[in-house]
Amino acid sequence: MKIAYIFAGNLPSERANTIQVMKVCQAFSRLGHELTLFAPTSGPTNPAWESLAEHYGLSTFFNIEFFPIDPIFKRRSIPWKGLRRAIRMDADLLYSRALPPAVLGLLFRIPVILEMHQLPAGRFGPLWYKLFLRLPGRKLLVPITNALKDSLQEKYSPALPDRDVVVASSGVDLDRYQNLPDPVSARRMLNLPQKFTVVCSGHLYRGRGMELVIELAGCLPAMNFLWAGGTIEDVAKWRTTILAKGLKNITLTGFIPNQHLPLYQAASDVLLIPYDDGFTNSGGENISAVSSPMKIFEYMAAERPILSSDLPVLREVLDTNNVIFCPAGDVSAWQKALLDLEAHPARGKQISAQARSDVEKYSWEERCRSILTVFNRGTP
Repeated sequence: MKIAYIFAGNLPSERANTIQVMKVCQAFSRLGHELTLFAPTSGPTNPAWESLAEHYGLSTFFNIEFFPIDPIFKRRSIPWKGLRRAIRMDADLLYSRALPPAVLGLLFRIPVILEMHQLPAGRFGPLWYKLFLRLPGRKLLVPITNALKDSLQEKYSPALPDRDVVVASSGVDLDRYQNLPDPVSARRMLNLPQKFTVVCSGHLYRGRGMELVIELAGCLPAMNFLWAGGTIEDVAKWRTTILAKGLKNITLTGFIPNQHLPLYQAASDVLLIPYDDGFTNSGGENISAVSSPMKIFEYMAAERPILSSDLPVLREVLDTNNVIFCPAGDVSAWQKALLDLEAHPARGKQISAQARSDVEKYSWEERCRSILTVFNRGTP
């Protein structure tokens, strides 16, 4: 198939949504499809493929066409520019995780797959989504969790028939998690202290659990805590807090290119998902009820024991066989769980081996293959 993926964000970027976009594009390309990603340029020159591949941990080439942002209409012009290029390439399918390109694709009778990661937001988001629901044409809706699917169906009507909806969680590049070094070797490669090490990767947005990590570090001074990720501003803020508390056992790396992230996760004895029940995305929106964090699948692939907040949406993937759940924000419960894993490594090996087995079905390629299988069953 000729697939046109329209994306309005900047490339490269530290935001997780751009990682997900690039992984999906690579997966379609690996499946043999002729994919072109249409995106705006964010500087005077277009980024080279080699720099994007390093930034996002890509190993399979796909086409990317950049276009300048309109000086008057700004990013509102991006869906139109992307659509014109999709028409020019005679695309068999328009893929997007934004509503305007999906609606425009249907208006111009191009088959559309719309991937959604949260409820429609902003002043016009609900209107765009209602248009997507009502317009005729060949379309498939891909919410990333069952919770999001249910929320969309409850809030908006008419609900799409089941044949036009498929739930697809986030995924992982399993090949990048083959032959990882053991924790001691990984820590040596990263010049980290040779202590029992607890790692969390990802951004430091509100509700992601840095407060809990700081409290745990204070309770467990013999353990080393590492947070791999975060913007310059967020890291600076939390380093000030850590310094004020006199903690010596927390390392904040700042942003880590996706290519190098598996090594940081491999350096752990335990991986944390310390979200509270109101965690947010880069825009400050609460996505805790509908999110499918990529770190879940990366952690599972890294084959390290996982401690996770017990949030309903996370149980769509995780269970008591492949993770240890703790109540969100309950410091004593998390402290006890960490000490238990340190004292009983066999338990950690058991759940991490199960997680590694369970994650096999969550590769990006399998995800995209499943999406297209459902799409191709639809009415032409």
